[in-house]
Amino acid sequence: MSTTEEKVLVRVEGRLGRLTLNRPRAINALDHDMVTALREALTAWEHDDAVAAVLIDGAGERGLCAGGDIRAISASARERDGAAAAFWRDEYLLNEHISRYPKPYIAFMDGVVMGGGVGVSAHGSVRVVTERSNVGMPETTIGFVPDVGGTYLLSRAPGEAGTHLALTAGSVGAGDAIALGLADHYVPAERLSDLAAALTEATGAGDVAEAVGRFAETAPAPTLTGERWIDACYSAATAEEIVDRLRGHGDPAAAAAADTVLAKSPTAVKVALAALRRARELPGL
Repeated sequence: MSTTEEKVLVRVEGRLGRLTLNRPRAINALDHDMVTALREALTAWEHDDAVAAVLIDGAGERGLCAGGDIRAISASARERDGAAAAFWRDEYLLNEHISRYPKPYIAFMDGVVMGGGVGVSAHGSVRVVTERSNVGMPETTIGFVPDVGGTYLLSRAPGEAGTHLALTAGSVGAGDAIALGLADHYVPAERLSDLAAALTEATGAGDVAEAVGRFAETAPAPTLTGERWIDACYSAATAEEIVDRLRGHGDPAAAAAADTVLAKSPTAVKVALAALRRARELPGL
C-alpha cells in the first residue's frame, strides 16, 4: 500500500506550492488519505507568506484525476462501515475550500478529468486545459449523481448544455470545457512544464495571469454550445419529457442522446435533473 506522502506529492518550488496526485496506474483516483493530504497542504499554505500560489496536476500521461476511488466506495457500501460517507464529507469540504482559496489556485486539467477530478480543479481560480483534456461528470452511469459541486458548475453552463452533460454522463474537450465555464485557458500539453516553471516565480495573481497569458493559445472551437436541439429538448421540466423531445426532434444527435439517457440509472437521471434545477437558484457553492 502506498503511503499518503507517495500518493500526493507535496512540495514548494520557488513561491509555488505544488500538489501532484500520484496514483498514475489508477489515473490518480482520489482516496480519503489523498483528500486529507490536499486539505492539510492547502490549509498550511493559506497562511504561509512564502507561498504565493498553488498548482495541482497529476502524475503520468493519462490525466489529472479519474475521480473518486470507486472500488473503495463500493466496498464501504457493502460493509456499511461509514467510510464512504466520511470520504465524501472531507472531499466536499476540500472542494469548498478550493472555491474560496485566497491565493491563485492553478489546475492543470490535462488528460482525463472526471468526477472528483473536476472537484479538485474546476472550482479553482485558474483552470488550464490542453488538447488531451477530457472533462466530465460520469456519475449517472453508476447510479450516482454529479457531485463535488458538479451540479452547481453545470447549472451555470450556457443554456442547457450542462443538463445534457449531467444526464448523459458525457465529457467534453478543451474548447467546450472553456465555453461551458469548466476551464479558463488552453495551453498545449507540451508547454505545461514550462508554464509550471514560470509559475514558481509568481508573487501574486498578477504574475500568475501574466505567466499563463504567455503560454496560452486559442482554444479549439466548442461544439455543444451551438447545438440548438440541446436547449430545445433539455429545457423540459421532467426527464420523461426530455427524452420524448430528444426522440422527436429529428436531429440524429438528439436521438442518440435519448438512447444514452435511457441507458443510465433512471433514479440517478431524475435526481440529477432536480439537483441541477435547484442549483441554479443557489447563491454560491
